[in-house]
Amino acid sequence: MDQARTVAGKAKPRGRFPHVRVSGGFAYVSGTSSRLPDNTIAGASVDEMGTTTLDIRVQTRAVLTNIRDILAEVGADLSDLVSVTAYLVSMNDFGGYNEVYGEFFDENGPARTTVAVHQLPHPHLLIEISGVARIPGERT
Repeated sequence: MDQARTVAGKAKPRGRFPHVRVSGGFAYVSGTSSRLPDNTIAGASVDEMGTTTLDIRVQTRAVLTNIRDILAEVGADLSDLVSVTAYLVSMNDFGGYNEVYGEFFDENGPARTTVAVHQLPHPHLLIEISGVARIPGERT
């Protein structure tokens, strides 16, 4: 099975690319954020005075949940991830990100790289994660 797809019920990609591409027994998940289907961002709020609050823990949890849902569409789950790359706007958020990441994975989880980037496609996004998962039952 070699296919690219967008996943119903997830935020539409902000460009001409799929949520996931399957090839050679692996699922390649595009960079995924905490953006919700209605284009709001989990972990981002603005109060009546215009003060923005961004929460790396909520955003990380939403990103990993989005990736879980995307993988489910191609017959895989988070335990099938072999590699992830996380992009943080600020390494000051590393502690909160790492704490939530540990709720989903332990030392038997995927290989991981975390890098700081200047910015992401929306100023309220603190994190984006891409990943590669082996699809169970697929020949590699």
